[in-house]
Order: sequence, then C-alpha cells, then structure tokens
Amino acid sequence: MSEIIRARSLLKRFGDLIAVDGIDFSVGEGECFGLLGPNGAGKTSTFKMITCVSPPTAGELLVGGMDVMTEGRRIKATLGVVPQEENLDPDLSVLQNLAVYARYFDIPASEARRRAEEVLDLFQLLDRRNEIVDNLSGGMKRRLIFARALINQPKIMVLDEPTTGLDPQARHLVWRKLRLLREQGITMLLTTHYMEEAAHLCNRLVVMHVGRILAEGSPDELIRQYVGDQVLELRLTDGQRQEAVALLQRHDGVRLEEVEDSIYAFGPAQQWQPILDMLTPFGKAVRLREATLEDVFLQLTGRGLSE
Repeated sequence: MSEIIRARSLLKRFGDLIAVDGIDFSVGEGECFGLLGPNGAGKTSTFKMITCVSPPTAGELLVGGMDVMTEGRRIKATLGVVPQEENLDPDLSVLQNLAVYARYFDIPASEARRRAEEVLDLFQLLDRRNEIVDNLSGGMKRRLIFARALINQPKIMVLDEPTTGLDPQARHLVWRKLRLLREQGITMLLTTHYMEEAAHLCNRLVVMHVGRILAEGSPDELIRQYVGDQVLELRLTDGQRQEAVALLQRHDGVRLEEVEDSIYAFGPAQQWQPILDMLTPFGKAVRLREATLEDVFLQLTGRGLSE
C-alpha cells in the first residue's frame, strides 16, 4: 500500500499552547485512517494542517506527495471535506448548492450537473434535487454535505465527526456508502467520538491525548493489546463491591478498574469461567461482555472529563 499522507515530527503551537506535539504517522492509499481522542487531544489541529487551513509550526507534512507549506492549492483540489458543522447555503436548492461548490474546482456546468445527480443518487437525495436546503431535515442536510464533498472526485476524504446528529438508520446508511467509497480506492481520514463508527470503518487508527499519539494499530489489534477479548463488568452496592474486589484480587493477571458504582476487570480469557462461578452470588450485577474500542479509548485517555 503506497503512502498518501505522511507526518514526521509534526508540531502545531498556538502561543504557549502546544496543540500537536511532534507526532509521526502515515496513511496508506485507499485505507480509512482514524484519529481518536478526547476534546483537546489535537485531532482538529491535525486535520486543519492536512487540509491546508492552518500551517504546521514545525515538522514535515506531505499529502499526495505534496508539501502543505508550499502546495496548499493543489492539495485542496484533491480533498473532499465533510466538516463537523453544517455550512450549506440555506437559501439555495440542493442542486444549486452542489453547482456553486463545483465552481471552486472549475468543473464545467454540464459535468457538474452530471456529477451532482450521481452523488445525490448515492446518498438517496435525488428526489430532493430541487428542494430548498432550509426545508430539508437535519439528516438530509448531513447527507448533502457528504454528496458535496464528492463533487470534485477527491482522492482523499477528510471526515470530521461525520455522523454527528444522525439517527441510527441514517448513520448506517452513511457507513455503507463510506465502505463502498473506500472499496473504490478513496482514502479516508476520520475523526469521531463514536467508537463503534471507528471500529466499523477504520483499517488503522491512532489514539491521541494532549497532542501526542498514545497508540496505533487496527481496531482489533488495539483491543487485544490493551484490553483483551472480554471485559468483566460489575455494578454492585458498596458492601458487595468490597467483597467482589477482594475475590477478584485473588486471581493473578486480573487487572481492576473501579469507577464510581462500577468495577471493570481485564485479564486472560481462559480464566473467566472460574471467576464467574465464584461471582454467582452477585447474580445479574455481573456481566461478561466482548471488549470494544471504547474500552481501549478509556484505558488510554482516562474516564474523567478533560475539557
């Protein structure tokens, strides 16, 4: 897989604040690469540097082999950007929004119309082509932003919290379309607070915190490395908690995390059955479940608010 984005010792500073602290990563052509992290982790600053909105303070950043410091205009022509905020023109129709956007890329009107109908059909908006944007539902506006990002036939899609505000049906529709686009060779850069979304879409990802990369790998690799295949979760009264913790601490290799009314236990899968047998008196307050990317995220970045 050839490299389409490369960052080396990438630094972004705002006065005394270091938003991105000398990070290294690369994105292969045709993969979906995720940047996960709590608010303030440096994800948005990284995205702004990649999209040539904000220049790096130091380090190297190449997009499609081009330097963001010197070839921003050419880089922007290869990108399709789905921003977190809704920034459509509310007074124009769906087609007019796409036509206006196409002008930024010098796409002829007839070609812009053909592409517009193609991307509207992809996101199930073709029957709304002449509707004024202000009359659309929130989910339709979000899907229109995806369609607009494809009008210039980008090599790279930059997705900033792409499904925020969508209901489950619309979110799964978007996931299916993004997987289809990835199969067609479009590279994707994704940031999201939906861990399920990252697990569904990302080939690889990094977890960022206070400007640094804490971990990198595929979702499955990160789950196995930092959590294991399963998590034992207990929600007990104060007296029961003390008893349960004492029982769990007898088992070597079990790592415990206590958070308010919950206990999380991590360890080798082969030892769970004897532990479950031991915890039978606690009944339904004990649950063994599959580990998720959210468990990894919370293990690495903590469960407290960082804003």
